[in-house]
Amino acid sequence: MSRRQLPFFENVTIIDAGAEGKAVARVNDMVVFVPFCVPGDIVDIQVISKRKSYCEGKAIKFHHYSELRVEPFCEHFGTCGGCRWQNLSYEQQLKYKQKQIDDHFTRIGKFPFPPIKPILASPLTTGYRNKLEYTFSDRRWLNADDMALPDDERQSNGLGFHIPTLFDRVLDIKHCYHQPEPSNAIRLAVRDFTLQKGWSFYNPRSHEGFMRNLLIRNTLAGDWMVIVVFAYEAPEEVSQLMTFIADSFPQITSLIYVINTKQNDTITDQEMRLWKGLPYITEVLEAPVEGGRKLQFRIGPVSFYQTNPHQAYYLYKTAFDLADFKGDELVYDLYCGTGTITNFVAPYVKKAVGVEYVPSAIDDAHINSELNNIENTVYYAGDLAKVLNAEFVIQNGRPDVIITDPPRNGMHENVVKQILEIEPQKVVYVSCNPATQARDIALMIEKYEVTAVQPVDMFPHTHHVENVVLLTKR
Repeated sequence: MSRRQLPFFENVTIIDAGAEGKAVARVNDMVVFVPFCVPGDIVDIQVISKRKSYCEGKAIKFHHYSELRVEPFCEHFGTCGGCRWQNLSYEQQLKYKQKQIDDHFTRIGKFPFPPIKPILASPLTTGYRNKLEYTFSDRRWLNADDMALPDDERQSNGLGFHIPTLFDRVLDIKHCYHQPEPSNAIRLAVRDFTLQKGWSFYNPRSHEGFMRNLLIRNTLAGDWMVIVVFAYEAPEEVSQLMTFIADSFPQITSLIYVINTKQNDTITDQEMRLWKGLPYITEVLEAPVEGGRKLQFRIGPVSFYQTNPHQAYYLYKTAFDLADFKGDELVYDLYCGTGTITNFVAPYVKKAVGVEYVPSAIDDAHINSELNNIENTVYYAGDLAKVLNAEFVIQNGRPDVIITDPPRNGMHENVVKQILEIEPQKVVYVSCNPATQARDIALMIEKYEVTAVQPVDMFPHTHHVENVVLLTKR
């Protein structure tokens, strides 16, 4: 069906905030998802794609602006794919995030659950991220002003974020509010330096070009890590840029570069070449109990750490409090990553066993336990669907509490089955996707009841929400 044949709806009221940060309308029996609108807007919608039970649309004209609207603070709003809820007040964002959990548990899970506790708001709504990854591209997204210029005056190179659904187009970012300074200053300096040098930016279609990616990480403790990714060996050019960055930003404590000759951007399998400083940065996390010892975590170039460190403590503290440890528990921490939760709870239990499918993360977990003089942790690397079996339980003991913090696609069905076989007294389920969380809990509900639900907002101005659920054995 061509776009000309797709429906055009007039004077449609936006009724809800939905998945992927899109607003929701209903026309007759058809659900319509529309980006960059908020509940209460009245708009004309051009449908751009149609499915059996829903369609995607674009707001063509606004007849009425909702009272819930606020003015977006970022000049890239509406083009950049991030921060899609900037035009909705933070109070309303929290309301719809909590509603999202209620909807998923009711419609997908269909299990009983107690009243959801009020969502924990993030102490910062801008500058809260500790990691950003930018892409160099010779196919910069051109706006109307760019298109009005003569062809020979258009700058085609850019450094920024991918345009949603367009893998080969990058929005050149002037200012990003996600990360504190000097993040923007570093990005702009690197971009300007490489443009002045006339170096080629990467083309994802032809796989040509020198400059590929720029990653910037930081910690609350004040460390900064910068990783520059080049597409091929060029020692003189690499030396020029890395020296420029080191001299311009002495606060960088870890300066690294990567030569990635592959056709994809992942660098987890690439050599990290240290140019200056340490090969890691260090984060500090408060203890979960008053008077407890603070924890340190080393974060390497590809290590995972919660990207909102201000709120990470409250996420882990929520899991800790819901588990209500007495001190003699054996705990399994599934999908443990670099052992953040494992080490967070270990000083207050008998033993903590972490399992993670990424071997390098387990290496970091061992280091983090050693760094904090924690001796009652054990770690295993492997596919949880295969590692977590009867033999594993015999070797490590039957846990009293299981903490699970899977990726967005939730737990593998075999992992759910093994938890049901193990039958711990409590399961604390930390999730970044309430939809898959609801699906998994529904598989466990015959043996477990949901006794507490606590949302935590880790990502202001987006639809994403973390949710912690306590499941207690019946």
